[in-house]
Amino acid sequence: MTLGRRLTVLLTATVLLVLAGTWTVLRGADHARQAHRAAAGDPPSEAGTVTLGPLPGGPRLLFRSMVWGPHRDELASVPLDHPGSTRTVSAPDCLRFHAAAGTGICLQAVHGVLEDHYRAVVLDAGLRERHHYDLAGVPTRARVSPSGRLVAWTVFISGDSYAGTAFSTRTSVLDTRTWTLQENLENYAITVDGKPHHAPDTNIWGVTFADDEHFYATVAGSGRTWLAAGDAVRHTLTTLHGNVECPSLSPDGTRIAYKKRVPDLPDDAPWRLYVLDLRTMAETATAEQRTLDDQALWLDGHTLAYALPSDDGTDLWTVPADGTGTPALLAPAALAPAVVR
Repeated sequence: MTLGRRLTVLLTATVLLVLAGTWTVLRGADHARQAHRAAAGDPPSEAGTVTLGPLPGGPRLLFRSMVWGPHRDELASVPLDHPGSTRTVSAPDCLRFHAAAGTGICLQAVHGVLEDHYRAVVLDAGLRERHHYDLAGVPTRARVSPSGRLVAWTVFISGDSYAGTAFSTRTSVLDTRTWTLQENLENYAITVDGKPHHAPDTNIWGVTFADDEHFYATVAGSGRTWLAAGDAVRHTLTTLHGNVECPSLSPDGTRIAYKKRVPDLPDDAPWRLYVLDLRTMAETATAEQRTLDDQALWLDGHTLAYALPSDDGTDLWTVPADGTGTPALLAPAALAPAVVR
């Protein structure tokens, strides 16, 4: 055997030993993590049928399951009035998810050899794919209009957090009847404080629908954020109130739950959960005193659900929308909820 071949064999053997060692370490760490979470009482799960249509027994809570194991990232379903019961889990895997009126939107990773890419998948009531669209960045927000006709999503084009200023987003709205895609809401005519807005650092994120024409979203630019009212037909966005991020419209259309930047909080954790009265523009701080980076969901007309970090990634919590009460754990190891009625 020549010296060159000996060196090649030696190098190959070394690489294989390193890979085997790395795999062993990672596998052991994963087993240890799963054992720890099992001892801590992870919620039980079983594979089954998850649907976006109405079911006997009342409303159900759907979300991305974050339990470590074979069903991590799949969609989970539990009764809304018994969220700690055994979860029914089913594909597809989703990073972000929302659903309404038999339409679902699943933002997912497609794993490649060298890198992942992302896509938005429109689902029917049986979680079957209707259409999918490639995404230009990492998924962060998703919503469906009350009728199920319109879906919206936001991705990070650059950056991976709303905490700083070094990020760029793209928000899209899709009509699931005509399959007309409004790829970038930054092309809308934007009015800020009564004047046309053309800032080069404009970003839009966090759509929440009122109906199949009107919605709300965050508009950011020139170092500020606003709640804006959007019109998906006229392609306009008009600001209503400052310092509003990731809005969520109440079922009766009168209030917005949102993240508010509060002075003197850390730069990487600057938000508290607030509710805005759209008629009076009065702000109410909720009883949740921890920072959150999520688009809250109204479980009903009185209760907000939202994600906070945990050992599994995130847990879902609830708090009353009127500023009373105390936060309560809704579902451990869960993210991106939707209520199916």
